[in-house]
Amino acid sequence: MCGIVGIVDAGGVSIQLYYAMYALQHRGQESAGISTFDGISLCKFKGQGLVADVFSLSVLKDLKGTAGIGHVRYPTTGSNLPENIQPLNFQFQDHFISVAHNGNLVNTCELRREYEQAGQIFTTTTDTEIIAKILIEEITASGCVEDAVHLCMKRIQGSYSVVIMIDGVIYAFRDPLGIKPFCLGKIEKGYIVASESVAIDALGGKFLRDVKPGELIRMDSEGVRCTQIAVAGKRAHCIFEYIYFARADAVMDGVLVYDVRRAIGQKLYEEAPVTADSVGSVPDSGTAYAIGYAERSRIPFVESLMKNRYMGRTFIMPTQQARERAVRIKLNPIPGHLKDKSVVLVDDSIVRGTTSKRIIEMMRDAGAREVHMRIGSPAIKAPCYLGVDMPTRKELIASDKAEDEVRRCITATSLHHISLDALVKAIGFDREDLCTGCLTGCYPVPIEGEIVNPRQVDFVDGTFQSKLGSFEAESS
Repeated sequence: MCGIVGIVDAGGVSIQLYYAMYALQHRGQESAGISTFDGISLCKFKGQGLVADVFSLSVLKDLKGTAGIGHVRYPTTGSNLPENIQPLNFQFQDHFISVAHNGNLVNTCELRREYEQAGQIFTTTTDTEIIAKILIEEITASGCVEDAVHLCMKRIQGSYSVVIMIDGVIYAFRDPLGIKPFCLGKIEKGYIVASESVAIDALGGKFLRDVKPGELIRMDSEGVRCTQIAVAGKRAHCIFEYIYFARADAVMDGVLVYDVRRAIGQKLYEEAPVTADSVGSVPDSGTAYAIGYAERSRIPFVESLMKNRYMGRTFIMPTQQARERAVRIKLNPIPGHLKDKSVVLVDDSIVRGTTSKRIIEMMRDAGAREVHMRIGSPAIKAPCYLGVDMPTRKELIASDKAEDEVRRCITATSLHHISLDALVKAIGFDREDLCTGCLTGCYPVPIEGEIVNPRQVDFVDGTFQSKLGSFEAESS
């Protein structure tokens, strides 16, 4: 679930890219990179680590130009290797191209094999390089970016929001099902596309709208041009963005994430009321849920866990050992709010269960009499193939356990996951316009060995059609 940004600004873009990426840091902590175009060639810098660790003021001053793209990485496809750090940069026929991608393709191996058999050489292990190969090959053949994006959408399967810079012109497009979030904004002297609206807010810009699924955005010094490349009959917005990944203050596809999470918390109380002394959260991702639960239950919201604000998101740490080690450093129980108390503890999700168990043990050690867990997502039953690092059912505690078995494993006094129906109502979309693969095991794109949602995809002669309809470009 990486974060991407592209900016065209008459005053220069390196500092703006830095602040926008800082606002998107929650989407990836492994590496960060920036590419700009100075009118002659690419200026680029990238490295492993957080945005503030990778870039210094002197580095940003060397990234000259009025157009640029940036990326913060959370690896799902491709190892955490230096060569996989994005943006990926290329030179062809005296043109300079830079590509960054948020998402995960499900037909990477098939396409890579095809290119390798044709004699192509790859320098990374990421699916982003596949996207770049398709685009560059078609641009070389036709000279038309719209045609290249058209072909790319026909060939790749999975989730993707992509930002490309070609000789200082920024292009951005989103997959036809709209799985990954993407938005467009206006800043003082130019325009911005970014994974979340919080990047626009960080620059004091104005959020204009979401990039439409299947749409291509072109940005340069002349302004913005939008072309609808493909149209799908349905959407498949990632439900986990609303549950966990997006920042609570982000607006995605017309919905404020904070309001969704607060509504979920209210519905959690309606579904599973309990008598308790206080409502607390696993900060920060559980806070909006807990506030909603407290409002509806009239049980006071009291912080019982204090977060170390200098810790990153443990969910997206690369190993289970690192996640477990980080819990005690990240969260500290407040004994004065826990001793002999019955507490409702609200969190966004339970994935592996080890973190929840550790937190409950910490709270009991601090004196809590009862810990009632309330979870803002249904039980996660299946892996995600479209950008969240939940690769096997074996890792998911709820994949083969009933709710009460999970409760015993994490040692909670009681446990309740919100129902899928209540979650969908809180988000406000039709259920068929959401990707619920991790909750139901039914996916919006065909994946070998998995069930596909027939309302989101079509098959014609065994070929994935994705309900794209006509591929004729429509200018708007």
